[in-house]
Amino acid sequence: MSLFACDSIGSLGKYENEEDVRGITVKNCTFLKTDNGIRIKTWPGSTPSQATGMIFQDLIMDNVRNPIIIDQGYCPSGCKKQPSRVKISNVHYINIRGTSSSEVAVDFMCSSQFPCDNIHLYNVNQKHTGNGPATATCLNARLGYGGLLSPRVTCH
Repeated sequence: MSLFACDSIGSLGKYENEEDVRGITVKNCTFLKTDNGIRIKTWPGSTPSQATGMIFQDLIMDNVRNPIIIDQGYCPSGCKKQPSRVKISNVHYINIRGTSSSEVAVDFMCSSQFPCDNIHLYNVNQKHTGNGPATATCLNARLGYGGLLSPRVTCH
């Protein structure tokens, strides 16, 4: 299945026995002063599933608070204190440029039980609109890089 839209992917794992998410494409979009740009979010304590084969390409972030984010601990209130069991893999960020209204422009918080795998960033260039450079945070992800990358992403 392929979708051509500007949107977030989530709340994966909120309900039992959800089907896998595969083959999502988001391209040629501009995000203007939004809270989130490219976001994948999953709930903790979810039943096992996967989200794979996603391409985010030729996107512009204009003063976006969270331009690129994977949040596998999404929980507005009262959630299980367990890692997400949604396996995120084969995600490609290609030609993503623009500005972040927050210091953290790239934020990958992946599951400790099922780390994100095969996450690729190619020609990603995000600037912070405030004082200082844009930064990145990363936890439990296996990343690949190519072309220009700003900010630099180092995963733990």
